[in-house]
Amino acid sequence: MTVSQKKVVLVEDSPIALEILQRLLNSSPEVAVVGTARDGMEGLDIITQTQPDVICTDLLMENMDGLELTKRVMAQDPRPILVISNFVQNTDVDNIFRLLQAGAADVFPKPTAGSSTDYERIKAALVAKIKVLSSMKVAVKPQQQKQPLTPPPVKPTTSVSSLNTEKKVTNTTYDIQVISIGASTRGLQAIQKIFCKLPANFPLPIICTLHVGEGVLSGLVNWLSCECSLKVKVAEVGESPSPGTIYFAPEKNHLELDSRGKFIYSKTLSTEKHCPSITVMFKSIARFYGRTSAGILLTGLGNDGAEGLQAISQVGGLTVAQDEKDGVVFGMVKEAIALGAAQYLLSIKDIAPFLVDTVFGK
Repeated sequence: MTVSQKKVVLVEDSPIALEILQRLLNSSPEVAVVGTARDGMEGLDIITQTQPDVICTDLLMENMDGLELTKRVMAQDPRPILVISNFVQNTDVDNIFRLLQAGAADVFPKPTAGSSTDYERIKAALVAKIKVLSSMKVAVKPQQQKQPLTPPPVKPTTSVSSLNTEKKVTNTTYDIQVISIGASTRGLQAIQKIFCKLPANFPLPIICTLHVGEGVLSGLVNWLSCECSLKVKVAEVGESPSPGTIYFAPEKNHLELDSRGKFIYSKTLSTEKHCPSITVMFKSIARFYGRTSAGILLTGLGNDGAEGLQAISQVGGLTVAQDEKDGVVFGMVKEAIALGAAQYLLSIKDIAPFLVDTVFGK
């Protein structure tokens, strides 16, 4: 093993699947499998012994499954976890959200034997995920019983870090009428943490665009509806944003506002990588709401959202980006900072209190 290789532990009870995964990863010069285990119990020992950069685990196993292993690792010795399973397809939304809530960093469908073309495609995708996850910073996530939702105080104290942007912010007193949020799949945990800290009487609409796989959105809406005290739904064409409601962009369509402030759908252009696009949403909100708009950009690969956040900042709106200290995938946020688009860098735990403070007044 070379210094630059990422150390991986595989936890998998199927000998065939384990052999395929080992062959895939060991054929890459960028990854080294430093240990294997047949279930979560064995996995805990191997992880302690080898101190891997990334843990790859199956979901359904005897003795200790992947969900329980994830909870134990994140509570005791946190490190990035990739769940590789037949039960984390786009239709398995309940499994995906439980794993992400427990602290798993990402999920990946279990590879099967196939053509050489399939083999190389799967190998490239899996190695790329492991490389990204290996650079993530993860924090201890204590195991605890789910607590009932309680609204945060209307005058919280939070520490924020104001950025020196190229464009000086002249609007220091914000009269916000709408909150907009953009993130990738890896931002699901972050969004859940923000929404759960917002009180039931939060007086503004929240409009979100996420990069999620096809078939995931309905499960996401159901999951968040059970987790937070605000109404959660997919935005409908012709609907006006209402206070205390969280709206999500639909699958395969951009979410925008027309000249009357009502939701409309639009299709992607050839120059746009993502549909729905965070930047398309942010720019539309900037056009309609102007200086009364707020944009929040969370973790994600690429640069979607950066120019949109810049548009909100340029019309005098409030802009926030997730702090790199959270261990975010820093692509989208990094691009936004490079454009001078982010006025504040905040950790996830500080974003909801900051919003409540801004909206209700200090």
